[in-house]
Amino acid sequence: MVIRPLIASDFDALFAAFTEAFSDYIVPLQPAREHLLDMFTRRGWVPEASVGAFDDDRMVAFTVNGVEDTRGYDTGTGVVPTHRRLGLARDLMRASYPLLRARGCTEYVLEVLDGNARAQALYRAEGFRETRGLQCWRYESPGLLVSESHRDIDQVFAMRPGDDETRRLSWDVLPSWQNTPASVARSNDAHVTLGNDDGYVIVFPSNGDVAQLAVRREARRRGIGTALLRKAAEVAGKPLRIMNVDERDGGIAAFLERAGAVRFVRQLEMVRPL
Repeated sequence: MVIRPLIASDFDALFAAFTEAFSDYIVPLQPAREHLLDMFTRRGWVPEASVGAFDDDRMVAFTVNGVEDTRGYDTGTGVVPTHRRLGLARDLMRASYPLLRARGCTEYVLEVLDGNARAQALYRAEGFRETRGLQCWRYESPGLLVSESHRDIDQVFAMRPGDDETRRLSWDVLPSWQNTPASVARSNDAHVTLGNDDGYVIVFPSNGDVAQLAVRREARRRGIGTALLRKAAEVAGKPLRIMNVDERDGGIAAFLERAGAVRFVRQLEMVRPL
């Protein structure tokens, strides 16, 4: 067994290993090749800061790491079924620490499903500590028309200098790793930003992924958030996924429930100093 840093040309082997490793996951993940590459790109994948375990020429385990400023992010760790219970996940994680430190990272972030007790135990043994719970939601528009008072939400923003700073004023909590402005900007997949001065939503029409949704505090409880959700669903033409919403702000969950969204999984964000 050989454990080594990855290079960009390892992606096809990584795709095969990822597909096999996550075929029986609690929430099965079987993305197409181009969708997996975009997911890694959006999350800041650095091949040389990532590691794989190889049995002869076959990749049998991997940890895919992203880097942003002084933070590293485990965007996916997996082991194929034939090579589990050998300590490979732990070995890959430990091999990641010096690679991330060499790139200036001072902390390592990951997310783990709330029901994955084995993985949580591994991460805690490695010094990770829970920082927040993250809720994942699905939203299917009921097909109602947007009210006349919110038809200006049809306006599509062009990304302008300073937009991100202005939008931060509407945030009650910080976006999770894959939903930050930097992550959205890295994506090769097209996204659309809808809204006006009172609120905005960023949606990826290809998969219905809502990266950000926020309404200015002074403009809340006027139906703007619901109108934004419905317009995003209209643009995507499919149900929406609102992933990794910080549960420390109960107002977000209450809004999503009122709007008709359904919670389907919970994750834990965990962080380890490097």
